[in-house]
Amino acid sequence: MEIGKQIRKYRQELKLSQDELAERIFVTRQSISNWENDKNYPDIKSLLLLSSLFDISLDTLVKGDLEEMKEQIKTDDIKRFNKDGGIFTLLLLAEIILAVPLASLWGFRGLGIWAILYIIGIYYARKIDKFKKTHDIQTYREIVAFSEGKTLNEIQKNQEYGKRPYQKLMIVLGVGLIAFIISLIELGIILIF
Repeated sequence: MEIGKQIRKYRQELKLSQDELAERIFVTRQSISNWENDKNYPDIKSLLLLSSLFDISLDTLVKGDLEEMKEQIKTDDIKRFNKDGGIFTLLLLAEIILAVPLASLWGFRGLGIWAILYIIGIYYARKIDKFKKTHDIQTYREIVAFSEGKTLNEIQKNQEYGKRPYQKLMIVLGVGLIAFIISLIELGIILIF
């Protein structure tokens, strides 16, 4: 974090000791030391007092930290998206593969287990959909770029934006076709047993 370096720099420019700065903004010397050594972060009241005392804008005081925070948030978002996507994929595969075996082995209890998997899968699907809407990523290319921590340039964004309506139609048709094929396979398995 840059805030510690900034506080030290402006404190030294004013030729203030840590004790003197602490008195002026109503904190302990230990707090100033912790801030300068990046052990913790000043609260908003202290930031405002520091900004006023140093005669600089709040933005100037925390600018480096804002960029670091934005990058950390983006990294956290990508990790969360990839984790949720992996969980959803596993649940979806389990729902597809386990429907007939669970029903065959345990009857209604097996269907109950499958229903629980289905509900958890819906929860993760909604979570991912909400995330996609928040970050305005819809097409496959946008999702892949986001999950890799990359961004598309303006031309690529416009191309992907134009594809969105067609991709939605293709997804619906593809899911319908897959569901039909799986239904036929499961029907064949049921008839065999």
